[in-house]
This record gives sequence, C-alpha cells and structure tokens, in this order.
Amino acid sequence: MPNLRFAAPVERRVALVTGGARGLGRACALRLAGAGRDIAIADVLAERGQETVKEIEALGQRALYLETDVTDEAAVQRAVARAVETFGRLDILVCCAGILGWEKPFFEQPVAQFDKVMRINLYGVYHAHQAAVPHMLERGWGRCVTITSGARFGSPNQVPYSVSKGAVYSLVQSLGNAWPKQGVLVNGVEPGRALTDMVVPRFSAEHLANPGTPIGRYSDPEEVAEVVEFLCSERNTYTTGSVWSVKGASG
Repeated sequence: MPNLRFAAPVERRVALVTGGARGLGRACALRLAGAGRDIAIADVLAERGQETVKEIEALGQRALYLETDVTDEAAVQRAVARAVETFGRLDILVCCAGILGWEKPFFEQPVAQFDKVMRINLYGVYHAHQAAVPHMLERGWGRCVTITSGARFGSPNQVPYSVSKGAVYSLVQSLGNAWPKQGVLVNGVEPGRALTDMVVPRFSAEHLANPGTPIGRYSDPEEVAEVVEFLCSERNTYTTGSVWSVKGASG
C-alpha cells in the first residue's frame, strides 16, 4: 500500500454485504474476500447465498450466510449481531440488495408497488446503516458503500425505482458527513448497466453486444466491484459522502 499519511493498517476486517448472493453483491463479496476480508452475506436467496459462501471460503476467507429480509429492521439487526458474534467485529458494509420493480407508466404503478421498491431499496439501506455503523464507531474505523443508479435523474417507466435511488443518493451524502472524524466513511457507487440478472434478461443479444454507450459495452459486475473495494479499503482515506460513477461515460 502506498505511504498514505492517514491510512489505517491493513487488517483481516469483516464485511457484511446485503444482496450478496448474486449479481453486483456477489461480485463485491468476492472482491472484498480477495482483498483479505471475511464476509457475511445477508440475502433472501439461501441456495445462491450458500454458493457464494463456498466461493469465498475457496479464497481462504471465512464466510457466513445470513437469511435476511432487508425490509425487516429486526432481521437486519439480527444479521449484524450474528456477524459480530461469529467474527468478533464488523468493519465494512456494502448495500447491494435491491429490485427494479415494474417497468410501467406512472399511472400503472400502484402504491403497493412503490412501497415494495422503497422498502427494499431505501429502507433496507437505512436499516443496515443503523445496525452496522455503531460497531464501526466503537472501533474507530468503518467503510460503507451503497449501490445507487443513474435512474435517480428520472425514468418515467421506473418511477418507484428512480425515487428510491434518488433517496439513496441523498442518504449517502447525508451520512457521509456524519462520522468522518470518527473514522467512518460512507459513499455510493453509481454503475451504468452491469451484466447481471437485473439487466441481461431485459435486452436483446444485439443490444447487449452494442448498447450505444460511449465505451461501447456494458460493464462486468467485477469492474464495479473494483471501485467498491477501493472505497471500502484502508487506501480510501479522504472520500466520504461521494457517489462514484462507474458508467463507462461522463455525466
């Protein structure tokens, strides 16, 4: 590691990844494990969560699957408590749990659909930070990263999703200013379209091969995970309250 004046020593830290069973969450969990972190996977997908645990263990790190509905505050609190009980600490939080919801015009989006998307995409992030950050403050070091989306700028056929991601952006900026002097930095990552289960089924093979982005393709989840890993690392000494663009384009 470069000689960064304010960098903490590299330790075998513990990360909790919501939505870590697949997609961007899985990629982030594996990248963090590759950087020497032990990982707790909080997800509702038990089979895929256990598969990710095995992949992490194959990298030589300890891992734990925690069946967790992020909309349930008590369940999130239990997951964090179990991670701390198992590993003895919690240093890193990565919030990847999220759903796209319906892609329909506004008047075809019932309140129940809006509520469902908000509870997963926003309330889940809120619950996770409330549960995890006190353990970081206790140790004087912590890193939190949440996945947001360019849909926060507005998408008429994805209003619940867009509003949820706009709110997450504001939450990241607010919490980023809350605890930096205590060593806890909170940031976000805004990917473009990454080749995950949320994206690939929605488009034709022709579009995926040439999506019209300035860089000429969509990202692999692992490319997004590289940025997440940096923001969660000891190398990040001065970035907080920021949302990093990983879109293969400016803006």
